[in-house]
Amino acid sequence: MPAFPRLPFRHFHRIAWLAAFMTASTIVFGGFVRLSDAGLSCPDWPTCYGRAAWPQAPSEIIDHAQLKIRPLETHKAWREQVHRFLAGMLSIEIFALALMAARRRRLGVVQVIVAAALVALAIPLYMKGQHVAASALALIGEGILLVAAWRWSNSDLARVAMLTLAMIIFQALLGMWTVTWLLKPIVVMGHLLGGLATFALLVWMAWRATQLPITLVDARALKRVLGVGLALLVAQIALGGWVSANYAALACGGGSWRMANFPQCVGQWWPPHDFREGFTLWRGIGVDYEGGVLDGASRIAIQMAHRLMAIVLACWLAFCALRLWRQPGMRGWGAGLLVALLAQVTLGILNVKLAVPLGVAVLHNAGAVVLLFVMVSLLARLRTPE
Repeated sequence: MPAFPRLPFRHFHRIAWLAAFMTASTIVFGGFVRLSDAGLSCPDWPTCYGRAAWPQAPSEIIDHAQLKIRPLETHKAWREQVHRFLAGMLSIEIFALALMAARRRRLGVVQVIVAAALVALAIPLYMKGQHVAASALALIGEGILLVAAWRWSNSDLARVAMLTLAMIIFQALLGMWTVTWLLKPIVVMGHLLGGLATFALLVWMAWRATQLPITLVDARALKRVLGVGLALLVAQIALGGWVSANYAALACGGGSWRMANFPQCVGQWWPPHDFREGFTLWRGIGVDYEGGVLDGASRIAIQMAHRLMAIVLACWLAFCALRLWRQPGMRGWGAGLLVALLAQVTLGILNVKLAVPLGVAVLHNAGAVVLLFVMVSLLARLRTPE
């Protein structure tokens, strides 16, 4: 891979940075929606009780079947629908990036437009109840993008642009399943990971297009250390999503400083737990998972796994920060990584001690985005001397 990719468009890097910022904002706002229990406030998709925006009062809903299933909560419905609007605007930005990246490829623009058109046609079919036909069109569109990404090189960022567009389409499907499958934990966790994967791809693409490498003699060894850190971070984010999706944040007690005797769990260092039940990924469709369905031992197992992985991750990222601090010219990155890590650990502890207050929980979600940004940025920019 060349040190500097050929830019497909003069302002490509600026649009990529805008999309990355938009993705981070959408992820944090999505966390706010999830943590404020507004994830099912619009029980249909992509409309909200059949409306493009959201109804202001039950009287505005005329004989809509979803109203019989879930009463309207206007103070929550706007959050869910605004989150969908943000995701829609982000999709347009990523579509534009894909068009720019594909224009130098043979029939590249045609492939991007056809894939997007198939996905767009799938939405009204889904709304009419033709789920099989809608799924088939969406999968064909995804297949076109993935084949293009596999065939094309990344010398002009075409491959990563196609992967990013395929990812945001899959994110839309996960967002739909989150609602229609009633907050199924594996889908909720996958939706979080998909959003962060989209963010990571955009940050990597933006740095590569900005063309500001960091040249170090031992960059290759440092990237291996950071790569392990990134893998551990992804695992910890997945566990955090599993904690949230299964409502296990307070499994070890919470609500007062006395009840949440951190770092113990329900007053014990290793309380009774059920990892097998806690980490059963698939439980069928049709169950309403709002509020969680697991017993206390299963939720304790999830919470303990998240805490143990947090210790492993914190130690490794502290080691990464030390390696960066010792590198000439990298002290700023090392200090930044360490500060972000300490802030994230503090927010995690406060979540337990204060019974997951909304503001702290949203900041904890944002902290994961910051850590991911630091790790991906370093991996994208580090280069050995030519």
